[in-house]
Amino acid sequence: MTTEGLRERSKARRRDAILRAAYELFAERGFEATTIADIAERAEVSARTVTLYFPSKLELALAQSAAMADRLAVALRERRVGRRAVDALEDWVREELAQPSELDDLAERMLDLNPQLKAVANARIADVVEEGARLLAEEQGSAPSDFGPRMAAAAAAAVVSELCHRHDASDIDAAMAFLRAGLSTLPGTQTE
Repeated sequence: MTTEGLRERSKARRRDAILRAAYELFAERGFEATTIADIAERAEVSARTVTLYFPSKLELALAQSAAMADRLAVALRERRVGRRAVDALEDWVREELAQPSELDDLAERMLDLNPQLKAVANARIADVVEEGARLLAEEQGSAPSDFGPRMAAAAAAAVVSELCHRHDASDIDAAMAFLRAGLSTLPGTQTE
């Protein structure tokens, strides 16, 4: 084992410990009532270490959802040639939600108990879905500001937001069928 590999694994474990401590505390006490010092104590690190990994408490609270939104953006942007945005979205949903981690479950619990954080997290996902609207508009030969792509983006954001709380394959099947049916009604959209 190289020193570099050990150092990176140690950083990852420390980061996870900070996230786990923060999410537990945010769920127990609430976001506003929890301090960086509380998080540091629970994670068994210094407050300075917490802020080195996460410059603000809000950034810490939204780290999991931001990472998820980033992975969605990459999935949409880097989809295979000829693969439609809705197909890339479905692939991402199925892969992302297949096996949520303990940290994902903690983050979901924390967001459920802190609606102000959940709103910000959902807004970040909606921003990424807007990128999907741009891609859909390109597929249709329309402008991203046109009604169809905007409606598709709104529906996709709602679908992703709901699926983050319902991971069953049957729920994913139903949500994607709903989204594809809606897309099929838009001019210039082919869903098959």
